Amino acid sequence: MPDLLPLFLTALLYAGLSTYFWRALWQGSNGRALSPLLENLAILLPLALHGALLYHSIFQPDGLKLGVGHAISAIAWLTVAVYWLASMRNNLGCLQGFVLPFATLSLFAPLLLPATHTLLHSELLIFKVHLHIAILAYSLFTIATMHALLMAVAERNLHHSRSLSTLLQRLPPLLTMEHLLFRILWGGFILLTLTLVSGMLFSEELFGKALQLSHKTVFALISWCIYAALLGGRLRYGWRGRTAIRWTLSGFAALLLAYIGSKFVLEIILGR
Repeated sequence: MPDLLPLFLTALLYAGLSTYFWRALWQGSNGRALSPLLENLAILLPLALHGALLYHSIFQPDGLKLGVGHAISAIAWLTVAVYWLASMRNNLGCLQGFVLPFATLSLFAPLLLPATHTLLHSELLIFKVHLHIAILAYSLFTIATMHALLMAVAERNLHHSRSLSTLLQRLPPLLTMEHLLFRILWGGFILLTLTLVSGMLFSEELFGKALQLSHKTVFALISWCIYAALLGGRLRYGWRGRTAIRWTLSGFAALLLAYIGSKFVLEIILGR
């Protein structure tokens, strides 16, 4: 269990920054008292604390403890980190207004959904590499999906008069968000490919048995094919907009069935 003092301190910092960025979303430049550089520096402190909390709660002396709660918290941490890094080149600070509240709540996910067992293969270097690559891949695709949903709302709002129009006008241009989406997708696709390849090559050493076509493997392969088609369509036909959003959501649905679905059933419903 994480130390509660740094946990609540990190949550307080995230919550304060969430309030700041939401004020900026509603009020525009009048609501931003800090420069983009200072905003990035302000995010760095809770981001570093969040990472340290994750590290100490997952890497235990007796092995790796990685439950659904840890996965949710890791995804939130990486989401903040991706937008933080992207803000170095583009002014994406307002996107943190959508991300930081999720990161605040995710801090408590490992407490509410703790790991039920220690991973038995945690002493194997190959397994550690495979696990880290898989977590990064799933996290990046989760970020891409949330990003695509936000793009879908913003694009729809361009053609309809909605109450959120003023809020959405504060977001970066759709073209900028689209370029960021495909950068995230490429990163996730490369990592997913490495995850599948490492799982196939070292299945017997990692899991004690030869590779089997379980539902998890099948859905992971389906999601790989969907993302490969999307990225290929982008390169060859210039796919963008709603087409890219639909393919992104379809790939993530398959990935969700492959990973989160099976893990949730095993840990939460069956208690394994």
